[in-house]
Amino acid sequence: MAKKLYVGNLSYNTTEDSLRNLFSQYGSVTSAKIIFDRESGNSKGFGFVEMGTDEEASAAIAGTNGADLDGRQLRVNEAMDKPTRRGGSNGGYSSGNNW
Repeated sequence: MAKKLYVGNLSYNTTEDSLRNLFSQYGSVTSAKIIFDRESGNSKGFGFVEMGTDEEASAAIAGTNGADLDGRQLRVNEAMDKPTRRGGSNGGYSSGNNW
């Protein structure tokens, strides 16, 4: 079963290809994604790599956490599930007349 890893402290020059190449040394990489800011288009400095198996993910964490990539020391660990957002589209404000 595939396991998703969080990769932090990425250089703004790091590409998804270079991330995939680094992690492929430890097994099959299902996906490699760098997160970009919607407005500026710049990297947010983190991304996610999905490894093919739990064993490959463990090897990748051991081999890449603290490793240098594009002049930055990577922080790599198992990704946490994204928390669910609560509330509707009104931003938490009541739609009634409260004044």
